[in-house]
Amino acid sequence: MASEPTKPETPADQASNVAKYSGIAFTMLAIIGLSAWAGTWLDGHFHNTTPYYTVGLMVLGLFVALYQVIRSLTK
Repeated sequence: MASEPTKPETPADQASNVAKYSGIAFTMLAIIGLSAWAGTWLDGHFHNTTPYYTVGLMVLGLFVALYQVIRSLTK
């Protein structure tokens, strides 16, 4: 079977892709940033000398952000 030729992207398609991927990047940044802020706040609230909450919540935020990216790209 021969594959069908692909249509060239129109400027509207390109703009749609830019909006989609920049939204994904902003979501990732927001999730990781909010988890880092929450961890810093918790470490300060409990007067921790080692930033356990910050590191833990940042790692959790990273996994949540990656999950969101994979989920949105497979739709």
